[in-house]
Amino acid sequence: MRSFFTRLLGDSNDKEIREFNPIVEEVNGLEAQFEGFSQDDLRQLMAEIRDDYKEESDLDDYLPQVFAATREAAKRTNGQRHFDVQLMGGVALHEGKISEMKTGEGKTLTATLAVSLNALSGR
Repeated sequence: MRSFFTRLLGDSNDKEIREFNPIVEEVNGLEAQFEGFSQDDLRQLMAEIRDDYKEESDLDDYLPQVFAATREAAKRTNGQRHFDVQLMGGVALHEGKISEMKTGEGKTLTATLAVSLNALSGR
């Protein structure tokens, strides 16, 4: 039985989801713009982000753009679009948290988000 406070305030997973929602909304807000990009535009964007990151130190500043570009690349190459829950899983992985997903929920697709972002730093 869940305690009164857990029901009132939510558990830690609910809190994480609430914290991830603004990031997911930002990525979703870029989707229409990125759909209009050519392959070369996407490559150039990622190259610019990679070059800019060398001067910066916080990958989080680039997360929405990199996740949106990765989503668009996945849609174009294998016809799979990252859903919001997968974007949240990508944020969790990037933050070094454990993200549990059931079979068929797109763990591999989710991992591409964190991998793309962290590749900028060579990690």
